[in-house]
Formats: sequence, C-alpha cells, structure tokens
Amino acid sequence: MRTAGLGKTFEQWRHEIREEKANTDRWERKFREAQARNEDLEKSLSESRNERGELRARVAELEKSLHQYRNRNIVMELRESLSKIEEMKGKIEELEASLQNCEMRIQFFEANEDRWKEHLHHVQDQVLNRDYLMGEAITQIREVADYLQVLAVQVDTLSVKYELESDRRQELTLLLRKIKTLSVRAKFYL
Repeated sequence: MRTAGLGKTFEQWRHEIREEKANTDRWERKFREAQARNEDLEKSLSESRNERGELRARVAELEKSLHQYRNRNIVMELRESLSKIEEMKGKIEELEASLQNCEMRIQFFEANEDRWKEHLHHVQDQVLNRDYLMGEAITQIREVADYLQVLAVQVDTLSVKYELESDRRQELTLLLRKIKTLSVRAKFYL
C-alpha cells in the first residue's frame, strides 16, 4: 500500500522508522556511553584535581619541613661556628698574652744585656788584674824562695861553724834551722 503523496509504502516507512529507531537507539547508546565516559572523565578529573590539591598540600608541607630542617641545620651550624669562633678567640687571647709576655722578657733581656756586658768586661778586667798580681806574687815568692835557698846554704855553713858556741849562738842556730825548713817548703813553689 501506498500513501498518497509521500511516495513510500507503509512497509518502507516502517522499515525507515525502525532504522531510524535503531539509529536513535544506537545514538542514544553512544550518547550514554559518551556521557558515561564523560562522567568517568569528570570523576577522574575531579579525582586528579583532588589528588593534585593533595599533592600540592604535601609538596607545601615537604617544602615547609625542608625549610625548617635547613633552618635547624643552619642554626646548628651557626651555633657550632660561634662555639668554634669563641674557642679561637680564647686561644688568640692566650697567644697574645704569651706573645706579650715574651716581648716583655725580650725587652728585659735587651735592657739587661748592656749591664751584663759591662759586668762581664768588669769581671774580665778583674781577672786580668788578679792574673797580673798572681804573676807578680809568684815572681816575688820565687825570689824569696831563691833567697831562702841562699840563706839555707849560709845557715848550714854558719851552723857548722858556730854550733859549739854560746847560748846566743844556739838561738841563731834555731833561727837558721827555721830558715832552712822554710827554704825546703819554698821549693814546692818553684
């Protein structure tokens, strides 16, 4: 059967309607699938945004922790550095005090050097004078010893000659013996 003016039969229209319905169902299914995918994507996007927000919060927290850690490390390093600086200051002060003490000792020794040189020259002069006097004394002792030797020889001669005579002669003999004894002692100095 044909409908007037449309140029298609009822079966053709039905078939076309079925095809259109099938197309509509297919497009509705594709639309629902697309809508489901869209919802999944929106859900995924929302989750991603939430996750991104969480990650940003975590990054901010980590950055804050890192900053605090660095600050703590810097503070600890600064404290250690300050401690070392104070220790070095103490050592420097000790060294400066020691240096000042050494400089004072050097000045003292330099000031006393001239005095010690004068004292040394004075002592050297005294030693030279004593050496000269000792030399003179030894010369005189030798002369006395030589003279005593001569006297000893004369005593021997006189003692033999006057031994038997008077008391005065005995005194003279004693005196001559003493001179002889002194001459023997004087030989050690020659």
